[in-house]
Amino acid sequence: MSRAFGNRLLKPFVVAEPEIQEELINGELESLVLASDGLWDAVENEEAVSLAKTEDVPESAARKLTEIAYSRGSADNITCIVVQFHHDKITG
Repeated sequence: MSRAFGNRLLKPFVVAEPEIQEELINGELESLVLASDGLWDAVENEEAVSLAKTEDVPESAARKLTEIAYSRGSADNITCIVVQFHHDKITG
């Protein structure tokens, strides 16, 4: 988050260049987990995706992932957003 808002005291040490990754959203992509390193330091990618797939409500998945990271002692800020794609509900 420091990259997003900046940090006056640590400006010489905090890189303001964002990390950007593009992902094609097609019929195969079921869900997307966007999170800070506070989550990723405590939860493996596969575990996060697996949990996101089992929850019907994205907010519930994000909350559970945050709770898991916190319970495992994550020492950083924990931010988590889960997006679920419902391709079968899209009409053209």
